[in-house]
Amino acid sequence: MSGHERSNADELWIGLVSISDRASSGQYADEGLPALRSWLVSALKSPWQAHERLIPDERSRIEATLLELVDRVGCDLVLTTGGTGPSRRDVTPEATLAVSTREMPGFGEQMRRISLEFVPTAVLSRQVGVLRETASHSALILNLPGQPKAIAETLGGLPATPSRHAVHGIFASVPYCIQLIGGPYVQTHDEVVKAFRPKAAIRAP
Repeated sequence: MSGHERSNADELWIGLVSISDRASSGQYADEGLPALRSWLVSALKSPWQAHERLIPDERSRIEATLLELVDRVGCDLVLTTGGTGPSRRDVTPEATLAVSTREMPGFGEQMRRISLEFVPTAVLSRQVGVLRETASHSALILNLPGQPKAIAETLGGLPATPSRHAVHGIFASVPYCIQLIGGPYVQTHDEVVKAFRPKAAIRAP
């Protein structure tokens, strides 16, 4: 685990991992990390700190990075972006499953549900959500899409329109999941994404 200390018991430590051969080699500017950071700044009410990594589409490198962020740094949540399609270089889901202890299939299902509102090729996405649990620590790892717009839609959800009911973003379930696995009590700005908890799990003001 990291030698760093949390600013308080409810500080959320988040690993942000952008996975791209070309961005990691400097062929173009990475868009994944700025998109993740920007959304989290707008959404999180609780204190948090990010630990960022930009790496190529190499399964061994992805696995090592996830293990580092959870087991050594001590992140409660890890968000990856990129490498979830059907091409042979897209190995993020395989790497994520390899370091997991349990799968959380509802996250992947809801991510594809959101994307299908826009493109039929959402069925080609292979994002997964998993837990990694050790004797002293647990973390939630989520694979997100690669495009900044899709990242925001996946995390925050979609508003209602005349032709569509509102669609919940996956982050609405993240704070309670982290609470259940022994992590900090995470609060969000409701106007960006409203975190859902059963009444019994809501902390008194």
